[in-house]
Amino acid sequence: MELTTAQLAALVAIADHGTFDAAARHLHVTPSAISQRIRALESVAGQVLVRRSTPCVPTVAGHTLLRVARQTQLLLAEVGGALAHDAGDAVDLPVAVNADSLATWLRPALGELAGWEDVAFRFFVEDQGFSADLLRRGEVLAAVTSEPLAVQGCVAERLGTMRYVPAAAPGLVARWRHGKGVDWARMPMVVFNEKDELQHRVLRARGVLQPRVVHRVPTSTDFHEAVRLGLGWATVPEQQLLPDLADGRLVTLGRRLHVDVELFWHRWRLDSTLLTRLSDVVRRAAGAGLRR
Repeated sequence: MELTTAQLAALVAIADHGTFDAAARHLHVTPSAISQRIRALESVAGQVLVRRSTPCVPTVAGHTLLRVARQTQLLLAEVGGALAHDAGDAVDLPVAVNADSLATWLRPALGELAGWEDVAFRFFVEDQGFSADLLRRGEVLAAVTSEPLAVQGCVAERLGTMRYVPAAAPGLVARWRHGKGVDWARMPMVVFNEKDELQHRVLRARGVLQPRVVHRVPTSTDFHEAVRLGLGWATVPEQQLLPDLADGRLVTLGRRLHVDVELFWHRWRLDSTLLTRLSDVVRRAAGAGLRR
C-alpha cells in the first residue's frame, strides 16, 4: 500500500476539523485538493475511509489509518526539527486526560510543558474509563486511563491511585440527616456527566440504585463549587477536598468511606523523543500527586 504524507495529512485534518472545507483551510489548499487526496487514499485502501456526514467522521477503517497518520506526522515533525534550524510548524501532540487529573495532580506539569517550544498540546478531556477509546480510534497519541492492559500498539504503566471521598456541604448533610447517617436515596447528588459512575458505586454499596435528584455539572471547577454550595453530595478528589475539610466548607459522609481509582499512562509504541519527554513529565507529576 502506497500512502503519501499529503493524503495522510488530509485525513488527519478532516478528523480534527470536521469538514472538507475546514480541513482545506487548515492545510492551506482547496477543498477540491482535499477531496482528491481522500479519494486517492480510499482507492488505495479499497474502502470508504471518511463518512461524508456533518461533521465528517472516519469509518472504522479510517480510524486504523488515522492512527498511522498521526504517528507518521509526529515522527516526521521530529525529524524535521532535528535536521533544520527552523522547525517550521508546531508539532501537534493530542493527549487524553480526565478532568479531575487535569485539575489536581497533573496541573503542576503544565508549567513545565509551557517551556516546550514549537509543541502544540491538545488535551482531550474524557472520563478515565473511556479515554483509551480515543487511543484506539487514533485521535490521541497518549492518554491517562483506568485500563491496566495496554491498548494494542501502545505501552502502559501504572501512575498511582486517585482517591475520591464522598462529601457534602454541612447544611445539606443536616437537611438530609437520617439516624446516624444520611438519607442516601433522597439526598440530591451531583455527577460530572452521564459517564461518571463514582457516586453510583457509593450508592450501590448502600443498596440504592438511583437517588431522586441527580444534578449534572460537566466541568471540574464548577462541579467542585456546586458541592461546596450545597447543590448535592459527590465523591470529591482528595486533593481538592482536604482544604475544604480544614475550613469547614465540606464534611465527609461516613468514616473511612472512599473510592480509589487506579490510573495508568498509555502511549503509542513509537521511538518518539517528544512522547518520551512527555511520559517523564507525567510520571514525575504522578509521583508527587497520586497515592502509590
